Amino acid sequence: MLTNNGYNQYKANSINTATPEELTLMLYNGLVKFLMQAQSAIDAKNIEKANNAILKAQAIIVEFRTTLDMNFEVSQNLELLYDYMYRQLTQANIKKDNTIVEEVLGMAKELRDTWAQAMKLAKHSVQTREAIAK
Repeated sequence: MLTNNGYNQYKANSINTATPEELTLMLYNGLVKFLMQAQSAIDAKNIEKANNAILKAQAIIVEFRTTLDMNFEVSQNLELLYDYMYRQLTQANIKKDNTIVEEVLGMAKELRDTWAQAMKLAKHSVQTREAIAK
């Protein structure tokens, strides 16, 4: 039990000290994790676990949707994509259809990987500007 408490404390500290960019990456990782859990649960015919995992994935998508700044065209496009993903997961949950979960998982992985790459590029850009300023 002590190990679990230590892990929970570490996890809480990681979240509390993360930048907004890191929090977004954590959410994308959580989305991928829950979709993979849903796949496993559907394969195992564990309806309750599949339902819970899909609901958690949908909650993350709702979080993404509510934090979009609609003043940017990219946000409007992401809104459409998130809406599609959410609706697809609703269908996947009703039908317990792994084909649909796989489609959304592919999108989630692509979004996550794109976000991680954007974070690296932004960090590199800042470091380059700092080096030039010196």
